[in-house]
Amino acid sequence: MIPSMSDVPTPPAEIPPPERIQNYVFGVILILLLLMVCRLFAPFFTVLLWSTMFYVLLSPLHRRLIKRLDPKGPKGIILKNIWSAVFAVGTVVIILLPLLFVSFQCIVQLIDLIRLVREVFSTKPDVLTDLFGYIAVFIQDITAGQILLTVDAIQTSILDLLSSSLQDMIHISSDFAWNVGSFLFSLVLIMFSLFFFYMDAPYLSHLVLHAIPIRKTYLSALVVKFMDITRNLFLGYVIVAFIQAIMGYIIFSIFQVKGALVFAVLIFICVFIPMIGGGLVWLPLGIIRIIGGDILGGSIFLIVSGIFISILDNFLRPMFLQDRIQLHPLIIFFAILGGVSAFGFNGIILGPMVVILFLTVLDLFLTEHKMETD
Repeated sequence: MIPSMSDVPTPPAEIPPPERIQNYVFGVILILLLLMVCRLFAPFFTVLLWSTMFYVLLSPLHRRLIKRLDPKGPKGIILKNIWSAVFAVGTVVIILLPLLFVSFQCIVQLIDLIRLVREVFSTKPDVLTDLFGYIAVFIQDITAGQILLTVDAIQTSILDLLSSSLQDMIHISSDFAWNVGSFLFSLVLIMFSLFFFYMDAPYLSHLVLHAIPIRKTYLSALVVKFMDITRNLFLGYVIVAFIQAIMGYIIFSIFQVKGALVFAVLIFICVFIPMIGGGLVWLPLGIIRIIGGDILGGSIFLIVSGIFISILDNFLRPMFLQDRIQLHPLIIFFAILGGVSAFGFNGIILGPMVVILFLTVLDLFLTEHKMETD
């Protein structure tokens, strides 16, 4: 008699060994704890980011000063504490506090600049009418007549924009004053973080890196890449933009441009735009000066600005970078835009850093995969 299928005993289900179940449980607990740790540190992300960046930039100098100290002797420990405190406080005083002053002055100058433009609308309507007429004709020409603008429409739009901008500036000023306490508290946290970075960076880095389950050789390569990216991004982009902004402020002040500091800050921002750069700021200012009747002054302003602001970039950036960042400027530009959109002001550094680290990890992964296949 042939047995039926129902008579055939089914094999018992395979029971995972206790070790595997234990690993699953530990994995779930680890993920939950990691999410909780991220939630705890999330409010201080900006503080930790800039503290890390400043430490990476200044740590070579700090190590040079303390390398001859006895790390175990009482005198060496005291001097190491003193140097750590000096570097922590000095970083905030020299780098961050001027930002507070520049921000306040920019708001004041921007309010004055908006009021000045509104006064020009009422005192020199003919000049502005001619200027807006040129703008309307230019837009109609480049769009083949698809966009039709009138002088009245342009004037109305600009007046509405100025009115709303003036109100926004007053609101920003009040918020700025209201948030000074929060800003100062962040400075204190940055000083506190920097002090312990200078004191115990090897221990802290070992603690963090030891918890990452990646081959140590690859992890070391990522750490070196991160430090190299931080220095090069700061030197090749932030410092270059800062120098061009200073040159712009000097030139604008010499030519008595109203709101010179505001336009200098705009140059700092526009320098990150490929091809155009600071010309997006000084070129319209020179053209407006020429249209206003100062042909000689406007022409000299354009020449001086082009040489000492935009052309200067072609000498400074290669000198600082020296091909250490192998990434096309267009990718850097969109990485900065995406970074600012995702992380706010921190995205200026985080955007390019994420892209470069991604490419580095991808290269390490492809290398590992090739080694396995070989």
